[in-house]
Amino acid sequence: MPHSDDEPASPHDDSDVLLSPHTDPEPIPGLHGTPVRWYDADRTEPYTRIVPFAEQNDTSVEFFFKPITLTALAFGLTALAYVATSSDVLEEGSDKKRLGIYATTAAFLLFSMLQFRDGPFIRPHPAFWRIVLGINLLYELALVFLLFQDLGSARTMMTLLDPALGVPLPEKNYAEDCSLTPSTIWNALDIFCVAHALGWFGKAMILRDYWVCWILSVLFELAEYSLQHQLPNFNECWWDHWILDVLVCNWLGLYLGMMTCSYFEVKQYTWRGFRQSRGIRQKTSRVFRQLTPHDWTTFHWEGTASFKNYLSIVIILVLFLMAEMNAFYLKALLWMEPDHPFVVARLAGVFICALPAVREFYQYINDSRKLKRMGQHSWLLLATILTELLMIVKWSRDLSFDPFPARVVWGNAAGAFLLVLYPTLKFGLPQLRKYLRKAGRDRERKHQ
Repeated sequence: MPHSDDEPASPHDDSDVLLSPHTDPEPIPGLHGTPVRWYDADRTEPYTRIVPFAEQNDTSVEFFFKPITLTALAFGLTALAYVATSSDVLEEGSDKKRLGIYATTAAFLLFSMLQFRDGPFIRPHPAFWRIVLGINLLYELALVFLLFQDLGSARTMMTLLDPALGVPLPEKNYAEDCSLTPSTIWNALDIFCVAHALGWFGKAMILRDYWVCWILSVLFELAEYSLQHQLPNFNECWWDHWILDVLVCNWLGLYLGMMTCSYFEVKQYTWRGFRQSRGIRQKTSRVFRQLTPHDWTTFHWEGTASFKNYLSIVIILVLFLMAEMNAFYLKALLWMEPDHPFVVARLAGVFICALPAVREFYQYINDSRKLKRMGQHSWLLLATILTELLMIVKWSRDLSFDPFPARVVWGNAAGAFLLVLYPTLKFGLPQLRKYLRKAGRDRERKHQ
């Protein structure tokens, strides 16, 4: 994005350069090609200095970026000392174990905020995204613990967090009356339509691509058809699937999300320092603008450009579908209503964690020569989604889920076949012909 001449440099202003193909030659090991041993290295040379991981942050609002690790430690210990020793607080808490868990969580998140590595985003503050990473890690650790419990024990443990849980949910079927009349359509309009639109607004902000979002929208409805024999709430009318969901709610959310992406894409990012802003109004506006992105990277997935791009698109679609399906299965297995705060918090948490995770994955795919490992947000979110899947597979064995109908098996097999056939014809056969031609030329040279 364009910047003014007096704008301070940002660690991510060169994101377009980072995401472009890297053509520089591989660095020569050692100093000028000569290996350097630890005991004879000149410690005054720049190659011996360790560069800190944390990049220089945007200091246009200076007081947001001053290191306060010792101050935060002092305040944190003071708060813990008060809660742990104050008799009135201990008397009010009916469950001391729950209070201890909350204090442990707060201490871990404080450490995450101060000591975790920075991610790809610096707004509103790198510390915010460190806390997000800490929350994701806590959730993953809780999933690993629950993975070693049986389903009954897991349901009992959930009642420790909310005593109202632990009650079987009534089965709800949305396909009882599929007549296309104004009354049935009106009855189908509920708070979940708003949730659909908000969800796809978030997916558009994460993926930043119309085609990928539309493919994901259609695949989600097909997944509901494939799993409605196990989850009754997937059993919807045809017009509910394709008109109300895809063409109304999903399209509205995607349109608003992509319009927001387009706005950030063409926005002029001029960040003047807080001290350079004059007047209370400008200073207040500058502080609130801290909540907007510092810059914006447009995603060009180009799934048909190469096999690597095609594979990355398939991975993204599978993981997003898996994350969506996990939410429905977990609430059904743990007996949680769709509007329960835990369900809403899990969906919101996955959205927040996916923002930096997809950005890291995109940069890893498009600059794999420079980035030798996947980012921490991507790695942890991938582990979280797969751990949820392991829990669902394990606990589903204790329930009487019906086997997949034959039409679903054949449909999934046809989809998998097309998924393999396309890259074979698009990328495999041209490479095979190229290899055969090269082998033929090599044989002709040998006979000459």
